[in-house]
Amino acid sequence: MGSSFGSIFRIHTFGESHGPAVGVVIDGCPPRFQITNEDIQRDLDRRRPGQSRLVTQRDESDTVEIISGISDGRTLGTPIALTVRNKDHQSGAYDHLKDVYRPSHADYTTDAKYGIRAHEGGGRASARETVGRVAAGAVARKVLSDYCGVEVLGWVHKIHKIESSINPSEVTYEMVESDPTRCPDSQAAAAMTDAITEARKDGNSLGGVVECIARNVPVALGDPVFDKLEADLSKGVMSLPAAKGFEIGSGFRGTEMTGREHNDLFEIDENGEPRTLTNNSGGIQGGISNGEDIIFRVAFKPTATISSAQQTIDKDGNTVNLSAKGRHDPCVLPRAVPMVEAMACLVLCDALLRQLTVDVFA
Repeated sequence: MGSSFGSIFRIHTFGESHGPAVGVVIDGCPPRFQITNEDIQRDLDRRRPGQSRLVTQRDESDTVEIISGISDGRTLGTPIALTVRNKDHQSGAYDHLKDVYRPSHADYTTDAKYGIRAHEGGGRASARETVGRVAAGAVARKVLSDYCGVEVLGWVHKIHKIESSINPSEVTYEMVESDPTRCPDSQAAAAMTDAITEARKDGNSLGGVVECIARNVPVALGDPVFDKLEADLSKGVMSLPAAKGFEIGSGFRGTEMTGREHNDLFEIDENGEPRTLTNNSGGIQGGISNGEDIIFRVAFKPTATISSAQQTIDKDGNTVNLSAKGRHDPCVLPRAVPMVEAMACLVLCDALLRQLTVDVFA
C-alpha cells in the first residue's frame, strides 16, 4: 500500500494526521548501535509544527516513545517501533472539507483510489505522516555517523524567487539552525521571512528548494542499472508531500555545459586515493558513490491548502467556492529540511548495509 521503504534497512510508517498517533517500525537495523531518545527527538523537534511564526501553529510537542527494539540505549537488532501521540488536532476545522476536493490536494485522487478518505487533516496525505520518516531517519543517521562518519545536512536554498548565495561545502548545522527559515544566507533569510509573512497575510503560500549535502560518504554505495544511488535518493525525497522536482550535482544546469566543461577530472590525493577536481557529478557516477560530497536539490510546490477563496467541486460534482480553514504552513520549506535529510539518511543507510553484503571478502 505504499507505506514501506528500503530493502535491508526497511521502514513502515503508520497513522493519520488526526488519529491517535503516528509512527514507524524499522526492520533491519543492526544490533549494538548506541541511540537515545534525545538522538531521535532532536530531528523531530526540527520538524514539529508550531516551532516559529513562519509555519503552521498546530502545537505538538512530538515527543517520541520507543516501544521496542532499543534497550539500555542500544539497538537490539530486532524491529524498532517508534510512536508520537497526536495531541493538538482540531478535527472540527475540517468538517467543511468532508465532501469537497481541495485544489491540488490529494482529496480527489484518494477518493478515486480507495472510495474513502480521512478528511480530517488530510489523513495519510498530510505531512504529519513524515513524523515516522524523520524518527527513522534519526536512527539511520546515527548508524551512518557511528559506522563511517557520514554527515547529512540540508538547508533552504530558495523560497519563491529569493535564492541564497552560499558555498555548500561551507554550510554548517549551526548556520542552518540560526534562523527560522533554515537558510544559512542571512540576507536571503531576511527576505524569505518577509515573503512568507506576506503570503500568510494574503491567504496564500510559497514554494521553494531545499539543498542537501552528504559528507564522508564511502565509495561504492549504490548499484548500477535500476538501483542507482541517485535513483534511490530521488524516489525517497520525491515521495515527500509537496515535492515536485529533483536534481543532483550540476542538475539541469549541466545541459548548458560541454563535455570538457562538465567532466570531473581525476587526481590522486595526499592519501593515495582517487579524487575529482570538480564535482559536477554530485558525488555519484554510474549510480555508485565516488567518495565526493553528494549534493542534491529538491523542489517543493506552494502549500496546496490556502485560506484564499478558490473555485472547486464537491464529490457530487457541484461547484463550490472554498476558503480553507484549519492551520497550515504558508511555506513548507523550513520544516521540509529535516524531512529531506531523513530520506537521504534512510537511502544511504540502506545502501551501506547492501554494500556490506556485497563486499564480504574485503
